Amino acid sequence: MPTKKKKSNPNGITFGMISVIFMSVSIVLILAMIKIYLSNQIYYESKKVNKMQQEVETLKAEKIILQQSVEALKFKNRVTDTIFVIYEE
Repeated sequence: MPTKKKKSNPNGITFGMISVIFMSVSIVLILAMIKIYLSNQIYYESKKVNKMQQEVETLKAEKIILQQSVEALKFKNRVTDTIFVIYEE
């Protein structure tokens, strides 16, 4: 009777294992690079938004100051107009 030889599993690293590992590492690196790129883009856009918000707050404060100045000038003008009217009579 002939004896059947069992196919023994190869010991060590095969080409299939290397290709699976390489593909896995490539996918992880690609995903990591995409995450880093998106994080950087979000960071720079948020810097722009923060700068614009600061400018808006500055303009709002300047608007309030200008409104107060206009009100003061209106009041002064009204007071001086009444003084001229009093002196003319």
